[in-house]
Amino acid sequence: MKILALDSSGLVASVAVTQDDNLLAEYTVNYKKTHSQTLLPMLDEICRMVELDLETIDAIAVAAGPGSFTGLRIGSATAKGLGLALKKPLIGVPTVAALAYNLYDTQGVICPIMDARRNQVYTGIFEFDEHRMSTIKPQSAMGIEELIEELNADGRDVIFLGDGVAVYKEIIMEKIKVPYSFAPVHLNKQRAGAVAALGARYYEEGRIETAMEHEPDYLRVSQAERERAEREAHKK
Repeated sequence: MKILALDSSGLVASVAVTQDDNLLAEYTVNYKKTHSQTLLPMLDEICRMVELDLETIDAIAVAAGPGSFTGLRIGSATAKGLGLALKKPLIGVPTVAALAYNLYDTQGVICPIMDARRNQVYTGIFEFDEHRMSTIKPQSAMGIEELIEELNADGRDVIFLGDGVAVYKEIIMEKIKVPYSFAPVHLNKQRAGAVAALGARYYEEGRIETAMEHEPDYLRVSQAERERAEREAHKK
């Protein structure tokens, strides 16, 4: 089985191709340019380097949210366009679950955090049992201090990763009461290879959708929508 994976849900843009248990290629960039400038050129480069005919892929896995509204739209539009053109199914992979899958078979609990602004994070809590990842807390948007309280109440060792670590590291170190650590640099951000690997599990379980059906999971309304609602509320 051959899977093309895309992740543009956060600051990182990443594209990967897996075939069965092999990661054939992965191209990840965490630098200034917008995903609209990087994602398709990265895909073109991977296709050229591994002589990939996109007609031969079985499915397209895409980080489905939460994350950056613009980034999610770019990733979703790219995946949908490819899916429609190639007549291939899509696999929507929750962003924070894919992040957690970077730390396959880690002991204790895994807590991805993505900065959602206003002292909020996109997060979830995961663990591995008998080589399979299970969800302790489904992905959600919540306050960082509320999340820390939940982890303290759980009582187990926890490892944090994601772009929210850089933003909230000091708060975590001040408030956390349980043993904790931070993922190393090569595993602490989104990777399309993890989206592909978890997507392969979903594919086996029949968790696929058509390109027309796929929609990103934003978890909350955009800033523009919040501001519009506030303006309308003030007019009343």
